[in-house]
Amino acid sequence: MGSRTLLLVLGLHFTLLGNIEARDCGLGFIANGRQQCDDIDECKEWDSTPPCGSNATCYNTYGSFYCHCLPGFRSTTTFKFTPLTGECKDLNECLENPQVCGSNTICINTIGSFNCQCQPGFRVTYAGHCADEDECVWVPPVCGALGMCTNTAGRYTCTCPPGLSNHGNNTAPCTDIDECNEIAGICGVGGDCQNQKGSYSCLCHPGYSNYDNKQAQCSVLTCDQFKANETPGQTVPGLAGLLSLMRNSCLALSNSGDAAGGRLTGEVLLENVFTEMDGLLSHAILNNSREVSGLLGTVEDAMRFIGPQLRDTHTTMETDHTATELAVRRGQIPPTGPISLANDNARLDTSWETATGNGTYPGFTLAGLVQTDTATATASKPSYQISSKVVTAFVSNPATDHLTQPVILTFKHLQVRAESMEMNYTCVFWSEGRVHEEGGAWSRHGCTKVTSNATHTVCSCSHLSSFAVLMALYPVQNTFELRLLTWLGLSLSVVCLLLCILTFWLCRSIQGTRTTIHLHLCVCLFIADLVFLTGISHTQSKGGCGFVAGLLHLFFLGSFSWMLLEGVQLYRMVVLVFNTTIRPLYLHAVGYGLPLTIVIISAVTYPDGYGTTQHCWLSLERGFIWSFFGPVCTIIILNTFFFIITVWRLAQKFSSLNPDLSNLHKIKVFTVTAVAQLCVLGTMWIFGVFQFQEEGTVVMTYLFTILNSLQGALLFIMHCLLNKTVREEYCKLLSCICTPQKKRYSEVSTTNPSSSQSQGSRSAENTGESQI
Repeated sequence: MGSRTLLLVLGLHFTLLGNIEARDCGLGFIANGRQQCDDIDECKEWDSTPPCGSNATCYNTYGSFYCHCLPGFRSTTTFKFTPLTGECKDLNECLENPQVCGSNTICINTIGSFNCQCQPGFRVTYAGHCADEDECVWVPPVCGALGMCTNTAGRYTCTCPPGLSNHGNNTAPCTDIDECNEIAGICGVGGDCQNQKGSYSCLCHPGYSNYDNKQAQCSVLTCDQFKANETPGQTVPGLAGLLSLMRNSCLALSNSGDAAGGRLTGEVLLENVFTEMDGLLSHAILNNSREVSGLLGTVEDAMRFIGPQLRDTHTTMETDHTATELAVRRGQIPPTGPISLANDNARLDTSWETATGNGTYPGFTLAGLVQTDTATATASKPSYQISSKVVTAFVSNPATDHLTQPVILTFKHLQVRAESMEMNYTCVFWSEGRVHEEGGAWSRHGCTKVTSNATHTVCSCSHLSSFAVLMALYPVQNTFELRLLTWLGLSLSVVCLLLCILTFWLCRSIQGTRTTIHLHLCVCLFIADLVFLTGISHTQSKGGCGFVAGLLHLFFLGSFSWMLLEGVQLYRMVVLVFNTTIRPLYLHAVGYGLPLTIVIISAVTYPDGYGTTQHCWLSLERGFIWSFFGPVCTIIILNTFFFIITVWRLAQKFSSLNPDLSNLHKIKVFTVTAVAQLCVLGTMWIFGVFQFQEEGTVVMTYLFTILNSLQGALLFIMHCLLNKTVREEYCKLLSCICTPQKKRYSEVSTTNPSSSQSQGSRSAENTGESQI
């Protein structure tokens, strides 16, 4: 456009110059007939092609012209221009001013202008602004007839109820899901699935039921569990009416199909069951454990059957002899969270995850707590008394033998009484593992007492059953005799051990590795017996009792460690001919270092294991007692092995052609005494296992006390009185004490040197180890 206009203007100019005679006209002027130059209006001379183009307005000036861009266009150079200096380009208003259209709009650029449109989800108002459009009021509904629409600024979302889906597109209408085809086995093996608009229903076969929950799986009904047992002694008197009621209700539910018909509702059936139980418990006396098992089992089965039929999610009922609280959750998704069920005498704390379990979810979850005034005294030992109401805890989860998370049961005591040395509380459950023999019994397996005071006991159990708290009564009728025997026996043992210590320490003629072992063995037993005598029953202080238990643990283990060293020494004496001694450093490292290491590890692992409510000894909880019995059993096995090898090698040496009878006889004596002391200490702790059990009997207590007192006397007899060298030293000591001072001097002066030499020679022969 600019170049063409310029050429035309120049051509005109040169043509006119050829016609001007008097004067020359410059650019933008033209000569007239009067020999004058007139201005040329360039904006009007060209009709076909405007000099400024179609996107600009031409403005004539004297001798020239200029161009101005139209609205929506912009010059490439200056505001005013000529075709020689620039041209008009389209102006993109959408980029120059992003807010040119306002909020919630879309700007669309055009040649020389722009258009404004509302964003999707917005509409133009009367004022020309873009406002949010509520799609949820459209007809037909954007989310379908059953979908729930939620409007937001510029958009909406669709939420589908159970049974409908928009297949991941939250703005698409909700359509029906055919659960019967998409979910395999949705009604279980005993039901037929019927799809419905947005839902489905399960029709159960005879013998199956979903307890009127049409979207739950059909579970098999086992009505035979309510069949009365005809075997004498296995059915509680008066239980036949309750069993008949439950069996008839079960059969009615099994044959009713989908129609309730004349069946009893869950609430009415629960009331009728409790009425029957009240009448039964008011008159029936449970004579044996089979009857107890029959009643508790029937109660639990009845509650499991009634629970799913209850209309409310939470039901409580209480009568004169029973009380129950049931919680039911229904739905397609298993419930989660804690459960807490309680009555006046007990409380159950667990979770819905535990109640549901990891098996097939039937569409409902049940948890219940039932209290029954069951007279079960005949089922417990004479040393136990029931200290709480008997409660049955149950859930719909059938696999409750080994729960991943333990349940917490809190019991209220029947009478206010604090624990003491003569009594403590024990958490138990009714076990029917021996039904064919005894019918059942109280058991502590899987139940742990968390805490207890005078009014309540808290139990943690890894399974579900019928539970109670037993008051464990310890025999106190022989307290005076037992304490007297303990004091006398242990005093005798302590005195004998002290004599042994003095003998092994002061008697130089018997010094050696074996004597060192005997010395420290007696030291360990002396300290252990002294601590046992003074502190075993001081359970009032938790810290002091734990310290006493730690000392007993250390020094009783130490005594067995020194006996292990004696077995090793005997083995070396038989196998090795020379250098049979063991360095004292090694002896002390094993004799004291090994038990100290075990005690430190045990204390760090389970510090509460030291001290119980009955004795200042190791706790039976978490198998902590095996921190003592484990090493003891290991040492006994090792020593037994050493003694067998020793006896075998002795037999070989005795049968040889030239046996060293002197040395062999001494080793034989050493072996016999070592085996004897191992048997005494090992046998003592066999009875000690029962002594420190909560149900330890008086007989075991007496045997433990007697053997504990005999060990010191036995060591004194074997290692001191039966040793000829030691007897001679005792005789010398007694003669020095009993003979007058003057006479002793005269005897010394008249003593034959040769006889003294021979006596010393005999003493050297009896030192035992020094000659080997």
